[in-house]
Amino acid sequence: MIVHKVRNERLLLRLGKNLKKARTLRGMTQEDLADKSGLALSQIARIETGRINSTFSTLYVIIKALGAEASELFEQ
Repeated sequence: MIVHKVRNERLLLRLGKNLKKARTLRGMTQEDLADKSGLALSQIARIETGRINSTFSTLYVIIKALGAEASELFEQ
C-alpha cells in the first residue's frame, strides 16, 4: 500500500491568512482564540503562518470559536 503525504503550501498559507483576517475582524488576539477554542496558542500561530496542516476537527473548533462560516477561512 502506497501512502501519499498531501500538503498544499499555498492552501495552508491562504487558510492562515484568512484565519488571521477573521480573527482580527472580530477583535480577537491569538490568545483570545486559543482560550475560546481550547487550542494551544502556539497551534493558532502555526496555523496562521501555514506551518501545520490542521485536521478538519481542529478547523471546526476554530470556526465555532470565531462564530464564523467555514467559507470565510477558504476564500480565495
